[in-house]
Amino acid sequence: MAKRTLTENQQRFLEVLFDEAAGDVVRAKQLAGYSDNTPTRLITEALKDEIADATRTYFSRIAPKAAVAISGALNDPTELGIKDKMAAAKDLLDRAGLGKVEKVDVSSSSGGIFYLPPKEGTNE
Repeated sequence: MAKRTLTENQQRFLEVLFDEAAGDVVRAKQLAGYSDNTPTRLITEALKDEIADATRTYFSRIAPKAAVAISGALNDPTELGIKDKMAAAKDLLDRAGLGKVEKVDVSSSSGGIFYLPPKEGTNE
């Protein structure tokens, strides 16, 4: 997919969203130079694909920190709040595509369709 041309304000919005604005879209709008009268909703709708890409990039940027946090639990499993920290780190790694992957192989050698008999019982 070809990248589309963004306005200067749109480019700046994406640049500051996960840095100076710390994920706050209203703050990013202000830092990008948009008018206060510009609805934030219009900006985010116009940039939804770019925001999704930036979010994936952000997750990949902080995934090493999550990995280090998980390995740090091996060194100090009694750290205060370690259970919550591990849950957050695991979730972040999963969302970054680095977590446990479960695969189910569904294949058929016959390539045909088979029918199951109707269920028997009173719950029809």
